[in-house]
Amino acid sequence: MNVTTLLAGSLLAATLIASPVLAQEDIPAYRETQLGLYVTASEAYDLMQEDERAVLIDVRDPIETKFTGFAEPTDIHVPWVLADRDNFDEEAKTWPMVRNADFEAQVRAELEALNVAEDDPIIVMCRSGATRSAPGADIITEMGFSRVYSMTDGFEGGKLEEGDSAGVRAVNGWRNSGLPWSYEIDPDVAWRPGE
Repeated sequence: MNVTTLLAGSLLAATLIASPVLAQEDIPAYRETQLGLYVTASEAYDLMQEDERAVLIDVRDPIETKFTGFAEPTDIHVPWVLADRDNFDEEAKTWPMVRNADFEAQVRAELEALNVAEDDPIIVMCRSGATRSAPGADIITEMGFSRVYSMTDGFEGGKLEEGDSAGVRAVNGWRNSGLPWSYEIDPDVAWRPGE
């Protein structure tokens, strides 16, 4: 085997190992996106360290971020849905979540303000990587961006299945992976309705 072949093989192997994309078959159908690009929180952080053009978008409700924390390197915060505090749902015993009608326009404005190119990596994060990051990623894809990743374990990660803390979101996710986060929200990134 010559040196060129060995070097090419090594580079290919390193690329495949370092690739931040999870296999499509590992993603439940309700979490799938149009592009099929997925990262875990740890992979997202690595991607952000490797590519200074990578952008992290948090699509959680602002009150949720207040009580659970905020990833420090977040670039954009625009909620996919918001709690409708005016209409308590007696049957569900909670406030319903309603779609942020301005999501696309608000994300577009933030991406333009940061001069994000259509091929820059964009990572979309919600609580657990399911019903908000995937549809949010699809809207951003439809806006013409070609490298939009859904973070599969979100900020809080999955729930513990056993023990005294069963049901608590303490498995993986940004917060549980030892990545930089805080209860303090960067005022320059914090979502403000109407802006």
